[in-house]
Amino acid sequence: MKIVKLSINLFVATALLASCAGGKYAKTEKVYKKQAKEFSKLYKQSPVTGQLEKVNVNDQQWIASINFGIRKPNFVVIHHTAQDSLGQTIRTFHSAKAGVSSHYVVGRDGKVVQMVNDLYRAHHAGLGKWGNDTDLNSSSIGIELDNNGTTDPWTDAQINALVQLLTYLKNTYKIPQANFIGHMDLAPTRKNDPSRFPWKKLADQGFGFWYDDYLETPPADFNPKMALRIIGYDVSNLDAAIKAFKIHYIQQDVNTAFLGENDLKVLYSIYKKFL
Repeated sequence: MKIVKLSINLFVATALLASCAGGKYAKTEKVYKKQAKEFSKLYKQSPVTGQLEKVNVNDQQWIASINFGIRKPNFVVIHHTAQDSLGQTIRTFHSAKAGVSSHYVVGRDGKVVQMVNDLYRAHHAGLGKWGNDTDLNSSSIGIELDNNGTTDPWTDAQINALVQLLTYLKNTYKIPQANFIGHMDLAPTRKNDPSRFPWKKLADQGFGFWYDDYLETPPADFNPKMALRIIGYDVSNLDAAIKAFKIHYIQQDVNTAFLGENDLKVLYSIYKKFL
């Protein structure tokens, strides 16, 4: 009887220990918390005053301002994972060798997984530029959508969950409608994601812009390169910028850097929303 009781107690203790450890992702949770604590130490070192004592000048003084805050995301960058499952993406974001992450991952079934706190800097955007911003990792929230990028459909459950997430982000951080963009928009020479994406559904609910139903013919002096730059595209490689624009708004003939008559009308319609 004592042996049975001891076995039961051992089983309960083991189960409690497993539950406290965080289960399947206990190891990566431990790494996350350790890293977050290291970042918090930077604030604890000078929780009220600043870093001026580290500057080698004789005449120095701390005079506090009343106007400051924590990191405020100003953009949302949407990606597709180009992987086979939500689980595979999570494993990738747990790989120190891969070195990539995003704040959120949205599964095909609508499950939303958060992997980095909104106020931290995730590694999702990489090299790129949008407008004058050359460090989108520091200024944006990254959202990865579980989709292989070629044949996977965009499910209603996934898009509906994304809309709910975007609603929270827009309301919480007062993100402008124009600042919901795709990875290909900021990195046109490197990326094509999210491809085949229903941007109009998002724009209809206030996340990004879409072109008008009635398309005007642009005036004779309309400058497509200038229009793309005003929208936000990096036009140092104009061909790449045109292709990225077409992936976002045209969604056909996206591998050619040619703007046909209808493409120019679409570009003009979008351009006018940024004036």
